[in-house]
Amino acid sequence: MMRKLNVDIAYSLLMARWKQTLVAAIGVTFSITMFIALLSFMTGLNKLLDSLVVNRTPHVRLFNEVRQNPNQPIAQAGEYKAYYHFISSIKTSNSREEIYNSAAILDALDNDARVLGVSPKINTPAFFNDGAVRLNGNVNGIDVQAENRLFHFYDYITKGNAANLSIVPNSIVLGKALADKLAADVGDMVYLTTSGGEIFPLKLVAFYQSGINDLDKVTAYTSIATAQKLLGKPANYLTDIQIKLHDIKQAPAVAKEYRETFGTQAEDIQTANAQFDTGTFIRTLISYTVGITLLIVAGFGIYNILNMMIYEKMDSIAILKATGFSGPDVRRIFLLIALSIGIFGGGVGLALGFGLSAIIDAIPFNTAALPTVKTFPVNYDPLFYVIGIVFSIITTYLAGLFPAAKAGRIDPVIIIRGK
Repeated sequence: MMRKLNVDIAYSLLMARWKQTLVAAIGVTFSITMFIALLSFMTGLNKLLDSLVVNRTPHVRLFNEVRQNPNQPIAQAGEYKAYYHFISSIKTSNSREEIYNSAAILDALDNDARVLGVSPKINTPAFFNDGAVRLNGNVNGIDVQAENRLFHFYDYITKGNAANLSIVPNSIVLGKALADKLAADVGDMVYLTTSGGEIFPLKLVAFYQSGINDLDKVTAYTSIATAQKLLGKPANYLTDIQIKLHDIKQAPAVAKEYRETFGTQAEDIQTANAQFDTGTFIRTLISYTVGITLLIVAGFGIYNILNMMIYEKMDSIAILKATGFSGPDVRRIFLLIALSIGIFGGGVGLALGFGLSAIIDAIPFNTAALPTVKTFPVNYDPLFYVIGIVFSIITTYLAGLFPAAKAGRIDPVIIIRGK
């Protein structure tokens, strides 16, 4: 009975100053709306940028890097180890770029439960012939199906059919920017010169556009068999093995293990994209900070309104206490007022935030750099809405706590005597 009476009194006080109540609720609504819209858009943008880099980057990359020999023959002689060696310009040792025993490594990776998938690759520089001019480029020999399954290769094809790489002999996919420089279209023959000086004609079957223009100016893809033919290498020749794991967080430890087990260089995705991950974290942190700041500002508005309400309703509070309401009862009444503003404003803010996010998601976003993206990216993660309503309730509760405590300490005798 007492609880229902407290609710009725809180409702009456709210309606008695409904304009101020509405202003406080609008403050909370605006804060939640902007919090949801800002966070949805910024995290959607982060996902888009992540897809441009992270989706195209293996969790672990095995390769055999050509490295300088740190030792000269004289350093191996025991009688000269105590001497100072005046040696400079140490030349590269007689090592190869290919991965040794690649077939056995692939077999071991296929049997590793931590591995989601493996995509072998051949990476080689080449020159693309544009009449008498030669343009620098980089040819990637890939397993088309594995590359698409692990790195969404087909998503970046803007014209043609990349699956033809594994069907049409001596075929190639060019970066869109590189194809424009060569004035080549799908179906044309493209001539390239290998590092060994041989010229090969290849049929252009598709355009590739990653969204990074500088990369698309030099990138081309062929099948592994075609790349091996260009280099005059046997069927087991590979320069890279790209690995996707079930758990990306295991990448540094797995890379270290593979480096020791297979005797190759191994690079994990965290090391390869450290700067990019930092940028994503900072953008997300800024979004949360701005949103929470808006909620805190709205909380100060509720605090001021409740304070004013207490000063104006001194008589009502004194009468409540004189008729048997205790200090805790009065505190509960004013906390109910604050929480009612927070829950109502937060609920409306969630709905408006979803609506604003949907509007942003429908705005056309057309750019030549990202042909597969048609509208602005938005992330509809339910976690944002949970965080929004929780922060709304917490902020309004704290904003109402101090005024409610003040109201609970009012002495009705002093108020009535003053009147």
